[in-house]
Amino acid sequence: MFCPKCKSEYRQGFYQCADCGVELVDRLPAEPADEKGDEEFVEVFSTYNQGEVAFIKSVLEGEGVTYYFQGDNPVMLIAAGAYARLLVKSDEAERAREILRDLGLL
Repeated sequence: MFCPKCKSEYRQGFYQCADCGVELVDRLPAEPADEKGDEEFVEVFSTYNQGEVAFIKSVLEGEGVTYYFQGDNPVMLIAAGAYARLLVKSDEAERAREILRDLGLL
């Protein structure tokens, strides 16, 4: 038995998810193919400043830009002096650069 919402598995005899409160099903529906694996991401910015990382994340999420920061672990940024690399979908790269220019970061 499985919860269709949180995907938790239960033994036979249970009929409702303890966490979600929804009815359990015999099997989970097939997952849609992960399209993200085929997308190409490009680097548009890098920084060692945690404040910039948080600010950029907030702005890009508000603008609906698909992104991720590689290496934004605070320990690595502070102790090792490493850079966090901002990567965005290649078809959104110019829009992300425009946003960063408007913020005075490029």
